Amino acid sequence: MSDLPVCRRLLSEAPAEVADHVALDYDARLMRRKRLVGQHGLAFLVDLVEVTNLDDHWGFVLDDGRAVAVVAAPEDLVEVRGDLPRLAWHIGNRHTPCQMGADHLTIRRDHVIEAMLAHIGADLTPVTGPFRPEGGAYGKGRTMAHSHQDQDHGGHDHAYHGPA
Repeated sequence: MSDLPVCRRLLSEAPAEVADHVALDYDARLMRRKRLVGQHGLAFLVDLVEVTNLDDHWGFVLDDGRAVAVVAAPEDLVEVRGDLPRLAWHIGNRHTPCQMGADHLTIRRDHVIEAMLAHIGADLTPVTGPFRPEGGAYGKGRTMAHSHQDQDHGGHDHAYHGPA
């Protein structure tokens, strides 16, 4: 048995007072059971009933009553500009998580998706920052995609082979 405080309950709004903060990237914000350490050293165990997609403004409630805030960690991203409806369709058609802005879209760095977008006329700008993509259908869940970075795809190819 662990001596760590345990979180079995989440706050769906930012806690008013926090004992610590945990910075989690997009992938790490999908969890059920995990040991975490806050930015100020508070270690605790998350033990949720089911796998949960955490928004970055949520909080963990520890069994001793303390709260720990969730912060979106900076990630390598790319801002996508151009014909946004068309570009959004192509991004969504590939089940790629996408953050929507008024004048741009933001996705995580992926050389295959970036090549496809550049080929169809997108202006791409690498950036670093928190990634807060749209949720799944009806605002729940997340888009389940897989990375194209350094993976063996078991004989299937994800490279873009469009017209030159």
